[in-house]
Amino acid sequence: MDIHEYQAKELLSEFGVTVPRGGLAYSPAQAVYRAKGIDSEHFLVKAQIHSGARSAAGGIITCSGEEEIRKAADELMGKCLVTRQTGPKGQVVHRIYVEEQVTVVKEYYVGFVLDRQMERVVVVASADGGMNIEDRYKEQPESLIRIVVEPAVGMQTFQARWIAFKLGIDKSLLTQTVTTLLGCYRAFRDLDATLIEINPLAVTDDDHLVALDAKMSFDDSALFRRERIANLRDNTQEDPLSRKASDRGLNYVRLEGDIGCIVNGAGLAMATLDLIDIAGGKPANFLDIGVGAQPDVVNKAVNTMLSDENVKVILVNIFAGSNRCDWVAEGLIKAIQKFNIKIPVIIRLAGTNAKTGKKILKDSEVPVILADTMREAAELAVKHVPK
Repeated sequence: MDIHEYQAKELLSEFGVTVPRGGLAYSPAQAVYRAKGIDSEHFLVKAQIHSGARSAAGGIITCSGEEEIRKAADELMGKCLVTRQTGPKGQVVHRIYVEEQVTVVKEYYVGFVLDRQMERVVVVASADGGMNIEDRYKEQPESLIRIVVEPAVGMQTFQARWIAFKLGIDKSLLTQTVTTLLGCYRAFRDLDATLIEINPLAVTDDDHLVALDAKMSFDDSALFRRERIANLRDNTQEDPLSRKASDRGLNYVRLEGDIGCIVNGAGLAMATLDLIDIAGGKPANFLDIGVGAQPDVVNKAVNTMLSDENVKVILVNIFAGSNRCDWVAEGLIKAIQKFNIKIPVIIRLAGTNAKTGKKILKDSEVPVILADTMREAAELAVKHVPK
C-alpha cells in the first residue's frame, strides 16, 4: 500500500526526520489559509498523487503571495496528472500540499528497500539526488551506495556514519545525517514498511538536512496490525479492480492484455504469465487466490475477473498442495453458472484431488476446456482469444 507525500513526511517526522513546514488543503481557499500559518515568503503547491516525477508533469508549482497560491491550487485541484510513473491514464488530484520553499545547497538520494532475495533491509544512497535519479543510476550504477542491515541488531550508528562519509556530507551535518538515517530505519521496521525513499534529502542554506520529498509503501499483509497506517489508504489513487480484489482477500494486479489468469501461488502465477507471453499472448492480470481457496474464493476471483472488460479468455491454472482441486472445480462451476460466462474458460488442474476435480468439471457439462499441462493451457488460451 502506498501513501501520499504529506502522510509519509508526517510519519517520518515522528522518527526524527526533519521536513519542511506545510499543510494539507482540499480547496484553493484552504491552500491560502494553510500558507498563512507558515512563516515564509515562497511556497510550493504540490499535487498529492501516488506517483513520483510530479514536477516534470507540472504537479509542483512555486508561488509567492496569496493570489499565486490560490491560482496554483485552482489549477491543480481535479487535474488529471500524467507522469512517467502513472501511465497514460494518469491520476486525478484530489488534495494538495502547501509547503515552505527552502534554499537548497546540495541534494542527495536515500532509500530503504526490502530485498526479498536476501531477506534483508538494504539502504541505498547517492550523492546525486533530485529529478531523473533513475536515469543517472542506469548510466552510472557504481554511483549508488548500498549497505545491508542485519535484522538481528538493526541499523547501527557506524553504518549511518559510513553512508554519510561515502556521500561526502560535511562533518558539521554528521549528527543530523545519523539521526535521519536511523529514524528512517526505525520507521521502516516499526511500521512494516517495504519502501522508504527520500529524494531529495537536501542540505539547506542554513545548514539543515531536510527531506524535501518522501515516499513510503507498506506491506498489505501487515495492515491488520497497523490500523493507523491502514487508515491512510486513499482509494481514489488505486485501481478499482485491485481494490475490489484486495477487499475480498485476493492478490490482484491489472495488466494490459486480454487473457485473465486465476492461479494459486505467486510463483505459479508468474510462470503462467511467462508461458502466455511465450505462446504469443498477453495476460490481462495477475490474480493469486492463495493456497487454501474454498469454492467461495474462486467465485469471488471469477467475479473480479469479469469486471475487466478487456478479458476475452479465462485461464485457470491450479497446482493444489494444501488446496484441493475439487474445491476449485466446484467454485468454478458455480461461478460459470451464476455469471453465465460466455467467453472461453481454459482449466489446468494438478496436485491434490486433481482427478476428482477434472471429473467434477466433466460431469457438470459446463463449457470449459481442460488442459493437462501449463504450456498446453497457455497455448489454448492464446488460441481462443478472438482475432
